[in-house]
Amino acid sequence: MNGLKRRDWLCHMLVMGAGTTAGLAACSVAPRSGSSWARPLRGPTVALLGEVHDNADLQTQRWRGLQAAVQAGWRPTLVMEQFDTDQQSAIDAARLARPRDVANLVAQASPPTAAGMQAWDWPLYYPVIELALAHDLPLRAANLPRDQARRLVRGGWAAVFSADQQQALGLLGAVPAMLQAAQEREVDLGHCGALPASVLPGMARAQMARDAVMADVLREALRARPGQGAVLIAGNGHVRRDLGVSQWLAALPAQPLWVVGFVESTPAAGMYDEVVLGAAAKREDPCAAFKPSAAPQKLAP
Repeated sequence: MNGLKRRDWLCHMLVMGAGTTAGLAACSVAPRSGSSWARPLRGPTVALLGEVHDNADLQTQRWRGLQAAVQAGWRPTLVMEQFDTDQQSAIDAARLARPRDVANLVAQASPPTAAGMQAWDWPLYYPVIELALAHDLPLRAANLPRDQARRLVRGGWAAVFSADQQQALGLLGAVPAMLQAAQEREVDLGHCGALPASVLPGMARAQMARDAVMADVLREALRARPGQGAVLIAGNGHVRRDLGVSQWLAALPAQPLWVVGFVESTPAAGMYDEVVLGAAAKREDPCAAFKPSAAPQKLAP
């Protein structure tokens, strides 16, 4: 039994014995300071590094650890949730035309919506993309395009994926009931409990598809560059050990998996291997849009 599995077993026994949230708190991963969390970033390690999308301080801490690992010689493939998979050719073309131009790459590979909006606060991601370009790291798009996610919500796996694709992604057959229920619960929490129960299964399906696609991009990266490792940059919900991409990495080669949450509050045990805790970013109440006084919102997965 390795150290991680032994710790998880001990935590499980503590929680079962205590029967309270105190048990969970007692075996939660201790938050890290500095960049000590980055020590496993080397060789064949597959690192899932989370984020709070609008927290610049936590993103800076993540970048510093990743930068130190790359400067020490690590050369992983960089896999990013922020780029949709259908923009991979645009990423490759932008790098070929202007190898070190981060702004051009983002402009080409993340065009604004019809309303002129950007899906991401791109300046927060410039440092990590610049790191990839400066050291010639492969850069892979990993997010399911929004239009495909919408079709999954309404029509099921077959609305987007062929049978062969479902097989490759691990989506054939019924999703384990515990995973389905946990994902629905997270979707519900993420929308402040305001969604009708009838839409939760479909939205959970889209979220699981995103996780499965990210896992598949990671597998492809490892096959393309054996032994070189990979790092996923994605939201904390995607990188969790108990939920998210980790659940879809069954076909991952025998390589170390390292999961780090960059969070604003201490999570329960089992979610991450390590935790980097930072101050909450200043933001408006995310639940305000769902309150009765707010204008009706168009639901999106």
